[in-house]
Amino acid sequence: MELQAQEGAILVVDDQQVRADLLVEALDAPQFSFDYLSEVPDIEGVLGEDSPYDCVLCNAGLSNVSWSSVRRAMRNFDVQVPVIVVAEDRDVDSMATALGLGAADFFVRPQERPGLLRHAIGRCVTHHRLQRELKESKENLEQTNQELRHSLRMLQQDQQAGRQVQMALLPSGSLQVNGFWFSQKIFTSLYLSGDFADYFQVSDDQVVFFLADVSGHGSSSAFATVLLKNLFARKRSDYLRRQDTTVTSPVKMLSLANSELLELELNKYATMVVGSLNFKTGALTYSVAGHLPLPILLTHEGIHYLEGEGPPVGLVPDAAYEAITIQTPDEFILSVLSDGILELLDEKDLLEKEAALLKRLEGSVAKPSELWERLGLDHVDRNHLPDDVAVLFISRGLA
Repeated sequence: MELQAQEGAILVVDDQQVRADLLVEALDAPQFSFDYLSEVPDIEGVLGEDSPYDCVLCNAGLSNVSWSSVRRAMRNFDVQVPVIVVAEDRDVDSMATALGLGAADFFVRPQERPGLLRHAIGRCVTHHRLQRELKESKENLEQTNQELRHSLRMLQQDQQAGRQVQMALLPSGSLQVNGFWFSQKIFTSLYLSGDFADYFQVSDDQVVFFLADVSGHGSSSAFATVLLKNLFARKRSDYLRRQDTTVTSPVKMLSLANSELLELELNKYATMVVGSLNFKTGALTYSVAGHLPLPILLTHEGIHYLEGEGPPVGLVPDAAYEAITIQTPDEFILSVLSDGILELLDEKDLLEKEAALLKRLEGSVAKPSELWERLGLDHVDRNHLPDDVAVLFISRGLA
């Protein structure tokens, strides 16, 4: 490393000014700046971490210096500045004393070979400055880490607050109406979830429900679920205030959700299942927007996926959706699951996963609590979920 002009600050400690001047003259080193002291009353100020110097040249022949006192003083602080000791004569005791005090180097009659001393000074300056830069980098890193820890705590607090808000938007409990039961549960892989499920009664004979799985994870995906919740709440209000029946039409609600997500330019899309159940006639009308797995109907006759297809909402404009109506039997349970459930299965192929999911749920028509066990959700490790899992159950005749 080639040093530039005034790149090193050097202190020369010598009680003979002429001797000190001759040494600096012999060095012929304009790249260094030199200060002179005949003695050092404040050793820590010269050699400690706040020293203005990069290297100290000390003559071993100083008069009236107690090297034992110097040694005791140096024990009280961390020496940061390298010291090079010079002497006029080759004296073993002086060399032993200097090296015992931690001198970086020792030169006898250095003015005879100034290049060696100049090189040694340059090496000490470079080492000291690297140490100082390393210390500053470490301090900056510690400061940055402290700021990051603070930001992380704030982020966690924000995420926890957001989670509380999001969970408050979910149905407060199961809904029972005319022998039909609606229940839901969300398992989140992070604080906030991109999965959401909701159900609510809108008239004397209808319940509207939906399950949404927004792409991605975290805050932006959770924000999209809030938007969808707000959309359904607005249209429910429109129905109650002015008999706008849009909320009872799964196709119309999916079209609205598609338009709003595209208009907001969130770069998010969502797969959804939206339905409307007439709990007096038992007729269930639903639409599917790119959602997998498809809803699963379990009856006494067996278990199967319901039909349905259509693009996710928020992906393409003018998306078309299909309404399908089925007549629910006297006893059944309908499971609407987000694709996170497939991540909990060992099978690798999607078709194999879908077949395995049916296999887990098949059996007698059971209450939702029993289906939890069949799905393995009663003992799932919520701290290590690969994806959010949302479950919506609709059942009849299982009380």
